[in-house]
Amino acid sequence: MRNNDNRDTLVGGLVMLVVAALFVVSYGGKDLSAQANVGSYPVTAVFNRVDGLFEGDEVRLGGIRIGTVAAQKLDEHFRAVVTLNIDSAVQVPVDSAAAIHTDGLFGSKFVVFEPGVEDQNLKAGDAVEYTQGAVIVGELLGLIIDEGKARKEKSAAAQADNNTQMQDLSPQEQGN
Repeated sequence: MRNNDNRDTLVGGLVMLVVAALFVVSYGGKDLSAQANVGSYPVTAVFNRVDGLFEGDEVRLGGIRIGTVAAQKLDEHFRAVVTLNIDSAVQVPVDSAAAIHTDGLFGSKFVVFEPGVEDQNLKAGDAVEYTQGAVIVGELLGLIIDEGKARKEKSAAAQADNNTQMQDLSPQEQGN
């Protein structure tokens, strides 16, 4: 009986270690501390959709991480207002655009800045004027499938129309 108690305790301890390791791995890339925002300035961006974007996700410029998503809320028009903390060493032109992209086909979301050409840069508290919300892969695939079905139906209708025209011709006209 005592042997089973020791084994149960050992198995329980190992399970706890595995759960703790999974927690560390799942949050390893996220900025969970208040110190993550030191040396950064906040800007806001308003998007129609932010599906899959979470606090702590990356903000990138030219493929390089320049900040994180700090907060999300809804405005009075039910649009998503996202606060982005940008590294103080990075100056982003005021006419830059922000878009939500997906890492791979079904990967995590992140915000991408496309730099503008203005000499003035965003400052703490500024709002990004040009934004593009998240693209939902399921909706995009649905549009592609619907377009394919429409083309197939159009092709079938054209083929049926050609067959009808051929039947309306006399045998002599079909040979010419």
